[in-house]
Amino acid sequence: MKAIQVEAFGGPEVLTLKDVEIGEPASDQVLIKNHTIGVNFLDLYQRQGQKMGSFPLPLPMVPGVEGAGVVAAVGDGVE
Repeated sequence: MKAIQVEAFGGPEVLTLKDVEIGEPASDQVLIKNHTIGVNFLDLYQRQGQKMGSFPLPLPMVPGVEGAGVVAAVGDGVE
């Protein structure tokens, strides 16, 4: 799938369009096929490297913390 990724902290110039592979969900995970993703101020702060609380900021990361979609797959342990 295509995804906008942040590979380094900074301004809009650090956003890159990448092809990324999505694997099968682990036993305790759900895979969501997103139809819409909301990007808000939190994504801007994270892209700039500003930590919010104790959440880690691993790179690369895909911005967008609000999503809407459908369940595409579930792990074996999901009820």
